[in-house]
Amino acid sequence: MNLPIVAIIGRPNVGKSSLVNRLAGNQQAIVHDQPGITRDRTYIPAFWQDRDFQVVDTGGLVFDDESEFLPLIREQAMLALAEATAAIFVVDGQAGLTPADLEIANWLRQQKVPVLLAVNKCESPEQGIIQASEFWELGIGEPYPISAIHGSGTGELLDALITHIPVAIAEESNEIKVAIVGRPNVGKSSLLNALTGSNRSIVSPISGTTRDAIDMVMERNDKKYRLIDTAGIRRKKNVEYGAEFFSINRTFKAIRRSDVVLFVVDVLDGITEQDLKLAGRIIDEGRAAVIVVNKWDAVEKDSYTIYEYQKIIQDRLYYMDWAEMVFISAMRGKRVETILDLVDIAAVEHSRRVSTAVINEVLHEAVTWHNPPTSRQGKQGKIYYGTQVSTQPPTIALFVNDPVRFDDNYRRYIERQFRQHLGFNGSPIRLLWRGKKARYGEPHLAQKLPVLSTRK
Repeated sequence: MNLPIVAIIGRPNVGKSSLVNRLAGNQQAIVHDQPGITRDRTYIPAFWQDRDFQVVDTGGLVFDDESEFLPLIREQAMLALAEATAAIFVVDGQAGLTPADLEIANWLRQQKVPVLLAVNKCESPEQGIIQASEFWELGIGEPYPISAIHGSGTGELLDALITHIPVAIAEESNEIKVAIVGRPNVGKSSLLNALTGSNRSIVSPISGTTRDAIDMVMERNDKKYRLIDTAGIRRKKNVEYGAEFFSINRTFKAIRRSDVVLFVVDVLDGITEQDLKLAGRIIDEGRAAVIVVNKWDAVEKDSYTIYEYQKIIQDRLYYMDWAEMVFISAMRGKRVETILDLVDIAAVEHSRRVSTAVINEVLHEAVTWHNPPTSRQGKQGKIYYGTQVSTQPPTIALFVNDPVRFDDNYRRYIERQFRQHLGFNGSPIRLLWRGKKARYGEPHLAQKLPVLSTRK
């Protein structure tokens, strides 16, 4: 499902990341008072009433500074705005109207996207109206006084926002969209050619030959696959602005619109730091994946070699232990035919839905064997119930008394139990820990339900 995108725009240190965290109901965005902390676009799912959308956190816009990374921040913000359904322009109500705000407003008026004006840091509702009134001068529209930290005013802002957000409709397609991603020169184009039996993509020993994402549709066993070859992802410091910069962003977009990612790594190089960052991107986007270890023909091996390499790679990519791994030679076509079999499995698991009854059976057994942690004050975490709320990736909401009482170790334990009992091989799963009270102070149904038994 392709969700509408809402871009958060503004100069540095006005509270954009705090607003993203408020809208998404979590703390995924980095909050810091140093300008330039948020450099890349970060996509975080959010919802309001009956509308689901993605919030894009961007770096602070500065038009008169040519330091090392600020021009790239501007390009990231421009790219986010180009794909956005609507935008929220965040300003600082305590600092008041600044020349930088005027400059950004002038730029936003030239863009073809609806813009809402959020006047942040208005902690006092009465004083906030006065603070916000100054920003009518921007000519953007009605200024909404809000406090991203405390949540006041965000409801009115979201009510106005969803008038620009269409109801998300799941795509109906019999194609399995497969993105082929990896560092430069790991054999992505060779793999595409081996899968399709053609030379649709240019194969070259020079890194960076593929600039654009190339789509190609093929059929096998009455199934259609849309294969997307992408540019290699290099270290950020090695990326030059221009065609390469935009090709990398197209690669990230290809990951986002795919069902399954073929994550190609070079067995000779091993798992590099750039591979780890790319794996993180795949997980952040919630894509199913197959780890394709290429150039296996170049390794001297005996009957134990493959197990040794499997362990090395698994140790480095331990947070992708749900992804199947296959060793191939794209140039020689060895074991390439098994890749689409793994893609089929991953695509099914990525879209699979499990009944609420089964989920709560797993939770009941997990809680019985391992009680939720208890705080020093004697307050124990309680799980009321769980239910799967979406697919692609499978997402399970756990309704609890207080999410803070569940530490990382217990959360990982619950995820392991779901993996053990429900599978979802080849697909990541997401757990949403919901407290008694929903966001923005509304009571949640969970507080009226009995807690799952913790007696052994």
